[in-house]
Amino acid sequence: MEPPYRQIAAELRAGIAAGDLRPGDRVPSVRQIAQRWGVATATANRVMAVLRDEGLVTTRVGAGTVVSDRAEPAPAPAPAPRVKPARKGSLPPPLTLARISAQAVEIADREGLQAVTMRRVAADLHVGPMSLYRHVATKEDLLLAMIAAIAAERPLPGPPADWRRGLERIARLQWDLYRRHLWAARVISFTRPLLVPALAAYTEWTLSALDGLGLSPRTCAREALALHALVNTAALALAAESEAELETGVTLDRWHRAQRPRTDSLLSPADFPRLAAAPQDAFTDLEALFEYSLTRHLDGFAALLHDRR
Repeated sequence: MEPPYRQIAAELRAGIAAGDLRPGDRVPSVRQIAQRWGVATATANRVMAVLRDEGLVTTRVGAGTVVSDRAEPAPAPAPAPRVKPARKGSLPPPLTLARISAQAVEIADREGLQAVTMRRVAADLHVGPMSLYRHVATKEDLLLAMIAAIAAERPLPGPPADWRRGLERIARLQWDLYRRHLWAARVISFTRPLLVPALAAYTEWTLSALDGLGLSPRTCAREALALHALVNTAALALAAESEAELETGVTLDRWHRAQRPRTDSLLSPADFPRLAAAPQDAFTDLEALFEYSLTRHLDGFAALLHDRR
């Protein structure tokens, strides 16, 4: 049986193929997917990542996530082949760094980074813990291998046509990376960066989008870090919410409904008229918050370029 996120993606894919959702139509948001199908936010994010990877949906500023009208829908991924159980006496597949890191990523995606230990990874691979140390000397080495694996999952696009489309593209690629692997936001740092070539390639690509603007190397580096930090901050909020949901079993909407009496009492219109007037989803729709933050950041950078002329 396929995991829930693939079942939900298949339903939405079928709706697009049948014409129920046409190019330009809004698709359910991450929050709406979580509510409608009764799944966790992390699962809903994986649904959206699948549809994006297949070219079925795209994000438009001011419109949200809509059915794509520029890319042909990719065929639905073939189901994974059934692996026959090994015959008694047959040799298991060789233990490699790729297998170890893939298993560690799977555990982190499903249960969080705190569940990843050398003993747990070894148990899931049906080997002794000491076998892992032939490939990764420490837990830190395993973490580097995990980051290298997820950073290389999607090839970076060709050179950007212009700076704005380039910065928007790389920011969305990083956002999708974090949504597929919510734990990564807590690991990737820009002040003490992990020495992973596939990760450095994201920053190099970002810097290439700034070529020809007449900016100093210092300004370009600061812009690249500021953009990465924006995405990382949004992803940290997403990861924190996912972890809270897993630990408590309470979705963000249910939590806010339970807090409504106290919130109404605290944020009375007389004491906090502006906060009381703000719609709830302005604070809880993390995907919309990311879109708003990215757009305003790019607007600010455009103003900087304009002032330099």
